[in-house]
Amino acid sequence: MPDRLIATATASIPRTLAVCVLAMLPALLVATRGFGLTWFGAAALYFVVWWTLLFAVLPFRARDDGTQPFVPGQDPGAPPLPQMRRKALWTTLVSDVVFVAAVAAFPLAGL
Repeated sequence: MPDRLIATATASIPRTLAVCVLAMLPALLVATRGFGLTWFGAAALYFVVWWTLLFAVLPFRARDDGTQPFVPGQDPGAPPLPQMRRKALWTTLVSDVVFVAAVAAFPLAGL
């Protein structure tokens, strides 16, 4: 079921962007309403967290199973199907958790 839900959410680029934005908004609301960050500050921090975690999520499911044809000129280490829309959604979901945890730690650090 989760695979089917993720496949539906990432069926197209516009749909993936809409789902990622909708998944991001609750985390930004928590940061602005619950912890007093400005919208710009929350969005900037979220962007940094998201971009950093993207590089952590990129290697997942990047194996070549041998079923995809090799395209001439393609780097041999590049995955034939990178599944970037799926990885963008997973990056957003993981970023929500990490972002809220980081913002919750600000008062503990005196920030």
